[in-house]
Amino acid sequence: MNWEEPYGPMIDTRVRLLTWNVWGEYGPYAERAERIEKVIGELAPDVVALQEPTGRTFGYEHTAVASEKSSCALLSRWPIMRSEERHLPGGALPGSALFCELAGPRGPLQVFSVMIGAFRLDESEARHMQVRALTAFVGEVASRRCPTVVCGDFNAPPDSDEIRMLTGRSAPGTPGVVFYDAWEIAGDGGPGYTWSNANPWARAGLYPDRRFDYVLSAWPRAGGAGHPVRCEVVGTGPQTASDHYAVLAELRY
Repeated sequence: MNWEEPYGPMIDTRVRLLTWNVWGEYGPYAERAERIEKVIGELAPDVVALQEPTGRTFGYEHTAVASEKSSCALLSRWPIMRSEERHLPGGALPGSALFCELAGPRGPLQVFSVMIGAFRLDESEARHMQVRALTAFVGEVASRRCPTVVCGDFNAPPDSDEIRMLTGRSAPGTPGVVFYDAWEIAGDGGPGYTWSNANPWARAGLYPDRRFDYVLSAWPRAGGAGHPVRCEVVGTGPQTASDHYAVLAELRY
């Protein structure tokens, strides 16, 4: 192995992924839908992972939707070669995950859209169970040769036990299934809150400000494929259209 370039020459090309819990059809949905469409159109991501979707495709030709109460969807510029969903049991409100393998221009890209259903502050144990089910699903269906990205709303902050399990700070739920946190690696160094009391749609919940939404990528592949190079919180300020802000990440691909 060349320890100066353990992954070989670095890939310069990138893929842009957006994850966003768009809050179903709650509130003034028609107004919110216009804002969501505007944000997605301006950012022009290659792949969009949605949670609590409404069936809108926002101009994307290739789409997949989980049947589990339609809690997850995935929109893609590129064809979806295969997809599979998985129920994530645990607690009164279970989660779901939608897996899609995309026929990207530089090889297959594996993306999961995830909704961890347990949202109360006292439901860490339920989130643990759902995250363990998620990592088992990833270990079962994802190839370690292709870039693998897990996007979604985890209803848990980065220092929680359940997120620590995903990012290698505690024993993983499934051996070998751990991820890089795109915000931690390529964000601006701030807290990256996606649930914020500055957001009028979230304020009524009386929750503390938290980072609940993540783009997580598996160990980099050859050329550093899948490694985060840029990450930002978007859909904020006048563009606010959901109770969650969105996360946009660029990964080597």
